[in-house]
Amino acid sequence: MTVLEPTDGLGPWKQFLCRACGLIYDEGEGDPDSGLAPGTRFADIPDEWACPICGVTKSDFEPYRRRAPVAPVPAAAAAQRRPGVVIVGAGAGGWAAAEAIRAEDTQVPITLVTACGGDVYHKPELSVALGRGLSPDRLRRETGAAAAARLGLRLMADTVAVGLSPERHSLRTTRGTLGYTALVLAHGARPALPACLDPTLCWRVNDLAAWASLHAELAQGPRAVAVIGAGMVGCELAEDLARAGHAVTLVGIGALPLPELLPDVAGRRLLAGLEGLGVRYQANAVVRGLGRRPGGEVALTFADGTILVATTVIAATGLATPSRLVRGAGLAFDRGIVVDPATLRTSGPDIFALGDCISIAGRPCRFIEPVARQAEAIAHAILGREHPGYAHAAPVIRLKTRSTPIALHGAPLPGEPWHIVEHTESRLAMEQRRDGEVTAWLAA
Repeated sequence: MTVLEPTDGLGPWKQFLCRACGLIYDEGEGDPDSGLAPGTRFADIPDEWACPICGVTKSDFEPYRRRAPVAPVPAAAAAQRRPGVVIVGAGAGGWAAAEAIRAEDTQVPITLVTACGGDVYHKPELSVALGRGLSPDRLRRETGAAAAARLGLRLMADTVAVGLSPERHSLRTTRGTLGYTALVLAHGARPALPACLDPTLCWRVNDLAAWASLHAELAQGPRAVAVIGAGMVGCELAEDLARAGHAVTLVGIGALPLPELLPDVAGRRLLAGLEGLGVRYQANAVVRGLGRRPGGEVALTFADGTILVATTVIAATGLATPSRLVRGAGLAFDRGIVVDPATLRTSGPDIFALGDCISIAGRPCRFIEPVARQAEAIAHAILGREHPGYAHAAPVIRLKTRSTPIALHGAPLPGEPWHIVEHTESRLAMEQRRDGEVTAWLAA
């Protein structure tokens, strides 16, 4: 993409971070798909403009500090100067850590270990890509090899971390053992698949490779798709599939979608929007098993004995952090790798973690928006530079369902009552209060 040089006298192009999905709006690049030409200053964006990924407005963006370009040491030279920094995982967290470290130090050796190819993409786009006609190639922003060359790091693709020794400062992988001066764990979380769901009969969409394979199957023509799990990802996928022309059944364990997050009035509004697109909601449904039929379809058997037949089944049943590596190394683990909330240090010496795989105060931190700030704090700690530290705050929770966009701000409290502030055909506003103070608010 050709980026214009600033000529308006307002200084360099600035960047702004979406607090809901982590998208970065770059003034130099603009948003041509939404009618914003390259060189459009953030202040000049119309108020009705929405984030192209999750749909939040300008008010949910915040300034993002552009990293100064650096000229890193060639990867071949860095590889000869071990040990250095080793990063496990090539998702948003792994690449953010590499970017942040390289922005502060052009010479420190960096090795990135990943079980996949390491390609760079924006994960929140996966649940809205079909309806927008995006192919795997269009979702891929940079190949792993190109990103590694740009940052001057060693990429060990298709390599699995199998053992960790904090005392020896060594990581054992399927391609040999690596020494390190600092280790960054960014291996994310994996789909939590209930035992009743045969993994050979259902898709899990948690990375670009899995989405690309699913995309190839769906490209054969309209299909009857069952999405198991009516959480955020399940609802987003159900809408995206329906917009792409598939017949979709969304299977939920509650009477309404997102029962643990949304009050009933918001859940009914969400359900009406999905049904308006043709999504069928299977309420109060517990899947007991999957079975392949002679014609190739998959039969979902429910606890009440009823059966649903689909040609494609997608499981959106939550995420779980892999624990074998860290537990084997004796690191503290509580629904995720336990980290210091300011430095992101784990309980092991010179070991840090960020992104989907961590927990703060016993709660998993599975949001894209904080990753860049987490990476910056880790980079400064590793390199011994002063930094105010990472300050964790609840990001905006945005449901990327265009039929019924829903945004949650603050920290919703399970079990606490919601109060309706406004309820019209075009808008719903609600809030939670504690001791007279608003603790969370919802807009739909």
